[in-house]
Parts: sequence; C-alpha cells; structure tokens
Amino acid sequence: MSLDARKQPFFNNSRPACPLRGDWVSFRLVDELGVGRGYGGLPYTLHDSAGQRYEGRLDVDGFAKLEDMYCGPVVLLFDTLYTGVDQLYRRLTARSSYPLPITELQFRAEHTRFATPDGSCTENNPARQLATKFYQVEVRDLVRHVAHLPPIAPRTHQPQRHALKMLAELGFGAPEPTLAGVVLFPNNHTVLEVRPLRALRPALSSEDSFSALNLYQLSLIAALSYCDFGQEPPVKPTDQVHFPLSPSVGNLFAEQLSCCVEAWKIDPEQVQRFYPLYEEVPYSRRFEILPFDPQLYPQNRPELGKEQEHPASLHFFDDEKFGTDTQAFITHHDEVILISVRGTFSSADAVRDANAHQVPFADGIGKAHEGFYQAYRAMRDFVLSYLSQFHIGQRVVICGHSLGGAIALLLAEGLRRIPDRDYNILLYTYGAPRAADSEFVAGASALVHHRIVNHNDPVPSVPAPWMNTTAKLWVPGAVTLFSAPTPGGLLFAAGLVRFGGNPYQHHGEQQHFMPITLPDGTPSSVLWKPGCESIQEAGVNRALKLHGDTPLRENFLRQLFQASQHFMTASYIPAAWATLRRWQQALDIQGSLVTQREYELVDRALETMRQQLRDKRRELDRRPVPNGRSHVPEHYHQALNAEIDRLHTSRRRLESLRWRRLEARDVYGSHAQSVHLQGCLNRWFSHRENRESPPVASIPAAAPSERGRAQPLDIDSIV
Repeated sequence: MSLDARKQPFFNNSRPACPLRGDWVSFRLVDELGVGRGYGGLPYTLHDSAGQRYEGRLDVDGFAKLEDMYCGPVVLLFDTLYTGVDQLYRRLTARSSYPLPITELQFRAEHTRFATPDGSCTENNPARQLATKFYQVEVRDLVRHVAHLPPIAPRTHQPQRHALKMLAELGFGAPEPTLAGVVLFPNNHTVLEVRPLRALRPALSSEDSFSALNLYQLSLIAALSYCDFGQEPPVKPTDQVHFPLSPSVGNLFAEQLSCCVEAWKIDPEQVQRFYPLYEEVPYSRRFEILPFDPQLYPQNRPELGKEQEHPASLHFFDDEKFGTDTQAFITHHDEVILISVRGTFSSADAVRDANAHQVPFADGIGKAHEGFYQAYRAMRDFVLSYLSQFHIGQRVVICGHSLGGAIALLLAEGLRRIPDRDYNILLYTYGAPRAADSEFVAGASALVHHRIVNHNDPVPSVPAPWMNTTAKLWVPGAVTLFSAPTPGGLLFAAGLVRFGGNPYQHHGEQQHFMPITLPDGTPSSVLWKPGCESIQEAGVNRALKLHGDTPLRENFLRQLFQASQHFMTASYIPAAWATLRRWQQALDIQGSLVTQREYELVDRALETMRQQLRDKRRELDRRPVPNGRSHVPEHYHQALNAEIDRLHTSRRRLESLRWRRLEARDVYGSHAQSVHLQGCLNRWFSHRENRESPPVASIPAAAPSERGRAQPLDIDSIV
C-alpha cells in the first residue's frame, strides 16, 4: 500500500480507507482491589475497524489479547445474557412482566465488593501500574440495554464516550442500533476497573413479632409516602426517564440507594438526619424501580397514550379518578413487597362537614368508615395489578400514617381475604384513626397489625366509638369529658356502645409512646403495650385542653389541626429512633426494658387514671338522668368497669417489664441472626447522630421548620 493511501481520511461512509492488518489490543477486567479472577472466563465480543467481530473468553485472571487485527480502535462489549442456575436471576430474566436483560457481566459485578466502606471510587488500583490505559467502568458502559441499571457514579478515569459516539456517526465497524461498549485503542494494554454492582436497601424484619427495627424503619418509609415520585417527565415519557427531584420516592430507590448512597432526607425542609439501617446487597436484590425502555417493552411505548406504562404509573398511586386525594407507593425485592400509604395532604378542606358514616366492607365482614373505604377502593386495583405481576411469595409489608394507616388497614384485610392468593401480610400503622366497626375488627383478628400511637396524638381517638355515624359529629350527652391538672387527666366516652349499630373500634396490637422525663430533664418516652384505651384518651385531653360535656366541633377540629404530636418528622420518627437506641443499649448491657424510675413515673399515672374512673363511676351512680330515673344505664357501668379492669392489667404488664431482658430478636427481628447485621450496624453507627446519645436515649427535638410543616394533620383521618 502506498504512503499516499495511508494519508487519506481514515474513515469513509462505512469502512476505513486502509484495511491494513497488524494491530493488537489487550485488556483486563479487574475489581477495585486489582483482582481479575472474579471476571475469569467471562465471554466478550469485540468489533474492529473493518466491522470484523471477535468472540472469546477472558482467562482465569480476567485477561485477553487479540493480534493481527485491522488497524484502528476497537469496541468492546460484554453483552452475553446470564445463563447460570441462580434462581433469583433466572426468575428476573424469565418473568412475564418486565423480564430483565441481565448479562453475565452484571451477575459477576453484583458479586464483587467495594474497596472502600462507603462505596466511593478508588484511585490506587494496583492493576493500574501495569496498564497503558486505565478506565473506571460500570456495567452500563459495556452492555447494550441499560434502562434497568443504576446511573453512573462519580469517577475520575472514565472511558472516552465521545470516541464511541464519533465512531458510530462515521459508520465505523459493525452497524449497531445503539451506542454501546467501550472504545479501546490499538497497540495498548487497557485495564478496566469494573465498579461493583451493589445497592443499599432498608433492612426490614419479615417476622410477625414486633421489632424496634421495623418500628423505626417503617416510620421513615411511612413518612416518605408524603413525597412526590419525582419522575421526569412525569407523564408521557418517550425514550427514557430520570428522577432528579430529591427527596422523592423515585430518586431514593432508583438513584440514591441504587448507587449505594446513604439517603436520610424524606422532607425538603428536614434538618435532623435520620438514617435508615441499610444492608448492602447485590443490585438485583434491591427494592426495584422497574425499567423504562420502549424498545424492549411494548407497554412503554408513547403511542399507547393513557394506557402507556412507566415507572410512575407502576409504582405510584395519586388518586385523580375518584378524588379521594389518596397517595401511595409500592416497590419490591425478592423477599418483601413494600406498600406505603399517605393520607390527605391538603389543608384547604380542613373544616368541612364530618362524615363518620359506616358502609359494608365488601371484601370481608363488618363495616368501615365511608371516607376511608372509598380511598381503599380507589387504590385497590392499582395494588392488585402490581401484585399480580411481581408477587412470588414475598412478605407483603404495608405501612401508613394517619389516614394512610386507616386505608392501609382496610387494604391489608382486603388483600388477606382474597381467595387463593395467600398474601402473607405484615402491617405497621402510625397515628391511625379507627377505621371500622367491632365486627370488622373481630373478623380481621388473624391480620398481624402493630399499631403505633404517640402519647398526645389526638387522631387515634377518632372516629370515637360514640360518634353518630349518619349525621352530626358530636352527639350532645353522648360523651362525658373531664380533665384534671394531674398527668392522669383523661377523656372518657361513657357511651361506648353506639345505638343503631356496632361501635368503631381499633384493630391491632397497640404500641404506645408514653412520655417520661429523664434524670437530666430531657424528654423521652417508654414504648410499651398498655392494653387499654384510657392512656390514649388522656393524651388527647391534654393535647386539646377541652372542658365540658360537648365541645364545639369547629373548635375541636381547629385544635386538632395544631396537634404537633401527630406529625411524623417532629414526633413519631424521633420517638422511634429513641426506642431503637434504648433497646440497643438495653441489649448491650443486658438491662431491663423499663428502668425503676420509668416504672414509677408510668405506674403513678396509671393509678391516677384508675382512681379517676372509679370516681366517675361513683359520680354517675349519684347523677340523675334526664328522664328522671335514678339509675344509670347498665352499659355505662359495663364500659367503666371494663376500662378499670384494663388499667389494672396494664399496671401488671408494666411491672413485668421491670424484669424483662431484651433479646436480639426484639430489637432486630428476623435480622437478629443474620451474618450481615454487624455490617449494617457498622454503617449506621458511622454517623455521629446515631452514636452521640445519652445512656438512656432521649427523643431528639424537632427543628422549628419541622414542627407542623411536614405531614400536616389530615382532617380526612378524623371524619
């Protein structure tokens, strides 16, 4: 070939000007420690400048070399699909909805580990010293289909993407529909450091029993339901989607956790940092946000209009059709399907007419609050559609705050009763109102439900069992309201049996945050199962500071709207964090669940309440009733006596806690014996917020911006 020919432009429409052979290229795939054995035997594909295709396998150390190639750069791909025997990956690649194009490279990268504890990119890979060129690459750099993979993490030595784009525009090499692969330059040895494909996921216990881990973790997830999904574009995407909004549901799961970033913010104005306990897992075991790729998935195509599927439509429910203002999100991994339900967020209709009307619960037995039931029915098909596609026997964990807790209860029971589905459901609710009547509650007794109540949160006290369910919110004379300056003052409904139907009743095992003052004067709380209603009602009375028999409904609603004990970021989450720390400390020192001082404070309050109920019983015996009869209706006495007995039982429960020693399962549930627990805790305790706590953890005070702004009280959860 003449020298003049060599001086011609290197490319024309599709071929190099000079098809000269003689170039060579070598490359090696290594992990962040410089070891290539994790990629040994991996199949690769390489295209040279003349479009020639080469296939081969890396040797045991992740190395390959090709000689006598056409002159010019080459493009390297590792696009062979996974064909191994691991059941998780076989299910993901073969599932009927959104099968994933998982490659052999992805599988290998998921089973390597980071060189640094926080997953940041390294700069001192030992294999770099032996390379002519060195690139830090990710799986998505080397495969064709990338919609299911995480975004690129920050890196210093990135491959030259512009070279790949240039080659494609010039028609270089084999024609390919998309830009894919890494460009290697001839007569060079290139080392490619493959970033481990790992993710973080919030650790959740799958056991029925209550755990401090789930108490804290699900309080954060319940609060996250108040965020937007954060997808761009939010509707009618054409080729790809992004999740730039932080905090948002999509940004957390699809970007931050997928890139092993320890996210903590669940509200734009949040100041305190509450980190979930994260476990590091292979990327395919993360909480999944489904891919968007119109080329692979026909249901993603924009021409479908309203029927088009995309991540926001699959994972996020924001009710418009029924106008219930209900919001929820759903995601999953191979062990858990997670559903979080939000209540009404708007305060524009805060003082609207009450509607405590009961309607039949069509999916089970008993009756439910009409407003809550409408919201449940609005989202039911959304949840069932997701479960029909991605439920493979996982534990279905549902959580919700306020109205979201009431809807979550109806949803959980509705799913539990679906014939032949066998959904194994675990429910945690925070500050939830009563959602249904006593018949519903009895029929749902098999549903595992841990109901969390903060001491002065008024919302769990409504709708009250004595509420008229068809007309007015307050029935004159139906409630006896009394207060006292002592900590034991309480609001007690004398007419606990509603005439004309079954009373509203709480479902689930109540876990109650009861406030105490630590020796240094800081506020904290004891979490325990009191087994009675009076403690809850006492908190309401102190929160509202009402007096008299029949409080004005409008004033009541306005006072409820100021009830800061109902908020998640200002009350429930800090109390849940303090409980987790206290239980961890008790486990470490083999201490009791309740200290002597705590026992004395709470026991004194319980005895005060019990004495007040006895006084009220005597007062009712002496009080003439409007019709002139001298005796009080028997059901008044029955209600009072039952509650007095429950308070006595509560005191016995409290006393037993003085001697009870916590076990690891009380704190961490199914993670107690996990080999990965210590790594999870090391990561959590690396944050100073989780280390700097007094001997008995107090509740962190909310910042001014967090008091009442995050998760405003939703009046729909009351009426």
